[in-house]
Amino acid sequence: MIKVCGITNIEDASAAVEDGVDAVGFNFFPGSKRYVTPEKAAMIALALPAGVLKAGVFVNERAETVQEIARVCGLDVAQLHGDERPEDAPKGVRIWKAFRVEAGFRLEAAMVSFPEAEALLLDGPAGGEFGGAGIPFLWRVALGAPRKVVLAGGLDGRNVQAAIAAARPWGVDACSKLESSPGIKDRGKMREFISAARAAVVETA
Repeated sequence: MIKVCGITNIEDASAAVEDGVDAVGFNFFPGSKRYVTPEKAAMIALALPAGVLKAGVFVNERAETVQEIARVCGLDVAQLHGDERPEDAPKGVRIWKAFRVEAGFRLEAAMVSFPEAEALLLDGPAGGEFGGAGIPFLWRVALGAPRKVVLAGGLDGRNVQAAIAAARPWGVDACSKLESSPGIKDRGKMREFISAARAAVVETA
C-alpha cells in the first residue's frame, strides 16, 4: 500500500493517482501547514477514482467530528496522530493509529495499546509537530510485526526501497519530502517515490 499524504489540491491528487498511488491523505489538523478544509477535501475526493483509499489525518479530535468529516469527504480511513485512546476511536471508519518512533518507543506496547486500529502508522520524531517533519527512524524496529504497519517519516524516492527491505511493512506513506513547498507536491519527486516503492514491493513479495 503506497500512500501520499498532505494533499491540498486536485492537481496533486490526480497526479498521484496517475502515477499509481493506492491512497491519498488529507490533513484536518488546523495547526498543520497542510491543513485542508473538509469542504475542499470533499471536492478533491469526488475527483478520485474508485479504489483509491482516502485517509483523513486527525489530532485529538472528537470522535463525532471525525465521523462527520469522514461522511462528508467519503473517507475510508481515520489516521489518528494525537494522544487518542481506544475509547476515543470514531465509528464507521477504519482506524490507523500513528506512533512516533523516538526514545522509549516499544513496538510491542504500541501493538496492544490500540486494538481497534487496522494498522499502526510508525512516524519519525517530529518535535512539537504531529507528523510531517520528514525525519526517518530505524526502520527495522517494525520488522516481523504481527499487525499491519505503515512506515512514514522522511520517506522519498531515494530511501523508500531501503525502508521496505528493512521492515517489510504493509504500507509506506510520504509527505514533506515530496513537496516543493508545504502542501504543494513536486510531481517528479512524487513519481519517483511511487515508482521506487512499487518496485521494492515487487522485489520483496
